[in-house]
Amino acid sequence: MSVIALDANSSHLLDNPAWAALTGPHARFAQRVGHAVRYQPDVAPFHALSDEDDPRAWADLAALVGPGGTAAVRGVTEAAEGWEVVRTGHGVQLVDTALRAEPDPEAVRLGPDDVPEILDLVARTEPGPYLPRTVELGTYLGIRHQGRLIALAGERLHPPGWTEISAVCTDPAHRGRGLATRLVRAVAAGIKERGERPFLHAAATNANAIRLYESIGFTLRRRTVFSLVRHTGAAALEETA
Repeated sequence: MSVIALDANSSHLLDNPAWAALTGPHARFAQRVGHAVRYQPDVAPFHALSDEDDPRAWADLAALVGPGGTAAVRGVTEAAEGWEVVRTGHGVQLVDTALRAEPDPEAVRLGPDDVPEILDLVARTEPGPYLPRTVELGTYLGIRHQGRLIALAGERLHPPGWTEISAVCTDPAHRGRGLATRLVRAVAAGIKERGERPFLHAAATNANAIRLYESIGFTLRRRTVFSLVRHTGAAALEETA
């Protein structure tokens, strides 16, 4: 896979997209302590540091999650002092370079009343984390068959000028019909109408998804790592003593 380079003014936002989103368009969903921020726990499971090499940011993250607390952070492979890495996962970030965006006549806007169905589809297809209020992050579109939700895609991280397409999934019984592609194009149409540019993430091991995204006009921008870290500082040790 080739890797695209973006201009410096844009690319730095995507190097730390959760931080850019939570200190920008998604600030209303943020819980912040200094140089650390996270989404409200029922909205999304992501945390962000202003700079993962800054000890002050890690101290602020410790204050944010509390003794023994965990955080899902990007770009961290070695834990800072007072932290341990619980698990890591490798991913890729792709950006729209030639995507044809278009509305879909069958796509319906999903809202809070649809969350039980969304959570059921996500549990069966595992496209990534989805929580009870994730639907509030942006536009989520679905396709129904005989009244049942069978495919889904929507908007998640929102750095200035960019919107991530996420939760792309299709019921196994209805795969092979291009539903995911249709929904990605439809979500992208709304993003581009706002003058913004779509991007997305995928697990590095999900070769089929990456191949699909590249075939419809996304280009690999960078490879990254996501880690779950746990605070093991003195306060946590004292509490368990």
